Amino acid sequence: MKINRFWSWLFFGVGALYFVLPLVSTAEFSLKMRRSAYTLDAYWTVLADPRFQQTFTYSVLMALATIAFGVLLVVPTAYWVRLKLPRWRPVLEFITLLPLIIPPIVIVFGYIRLYNTSSWLPLTGSAMGTNLLLMFGYVILSLPYMYRAIDTGLRAIDVATLTEAAQSLGAGWVTILARVILPNVAVAVLSGAFITFAIVIGEFVMAALLNRPSFGPYMQLLGANRAYEPAALAVIAFAITWGCMALIQFVSKFAPKAPGVQH
Repeated sequence: MKINRFWSWLFFGVGALYFVLPLVSTAEFSLKMRRSAYTLDAYWTVLADPRFQQTFTYSVLMALATIAFGVLLVVPTAYWVRLKLPRWRPVLEFITLLPLIIPPIVIVFGYIRLYNTSSWLPLTGSAMGTNLLLMFGYVILSLPYMYRAIDTGLRAIDVATLTEAAQSLGAGWVTILARVILPNVAVAVLSGAFITFAIVIGEFVMAALLNRPSFGPYMQLLGANRAYEPAALAVIAFAITWGCMALIQFVSKFAPKAPGVQH
C-alpha cells in the first residue's frame, strides 16, 4: 500500500513539474525586461498598449455574445430532447462532438466559401457580418462544452415534474424555460460560460483568417516581434484561463446533485 502511494505521489510530482516549470520559467523571464532587477515593466508595457486594450475588449465582447447565443441555442434544445425526444439524445451528443473532430481551419474555410462577397449571403462583405460569422464559429467551437455542462445540469433535476407543475399553473413554454428550467440549471450554464470565455479569448485560427481584431492574433503578432512582452502576455492568458477554471470549481459547489447522489 505504501509503495503504491509512493508511486502515485511520484507520478503526480513529475506531472506537476512538467506543467509548472515552463510557466515559472516564462513568468521569471517576463520580469527580466531590466537586466539588473525583476520588474513588471513588460506587464505595464502590454497593458498600456492600445492594441492590447482594443483586441482584449473585442474578444471579451465576442465571448459575451457567444455565451448569450450559445445559451439561447443549447438550453431549449437540450431541454426539449430530454423531455420529448430522449431517443434523439445520442444523435445530439454525436453532433455536438463534431467540433472536436473537425479542425477550426476547415470550418472557417467553409464559412469563407459559403459567405464570401459573391455568395447569396455575403457576410464577409461587412465588418458586422464578419463579426456575426466569427461569433457563430465560436458557438460551434464551444458547443461540446456548453452542451455537456447544460445536459449535466438537466440530469440533476426532474425536468418532467417541473414542467408538469408549471403547466398546471398555466405557464407557457417560454415561461417554463425562463422561470423554471433556466434558474435550476444556472450553475451548469455558468460552468459552460466560463469554458466558452476561455476558448474565445485565446482562439487564433478563425479570428486570423476572418481578419478580425481579436486577442489571439494580437498575441501571435506580439510574439513575433518582441521578447519580454510575449512572456508577460502568456502569463496573463494563463491567469485568465485558470481564473475561469477556478470559477467553474467554485460555482459547481452550488450545483444540485443528481438523484441518488449523496451530499
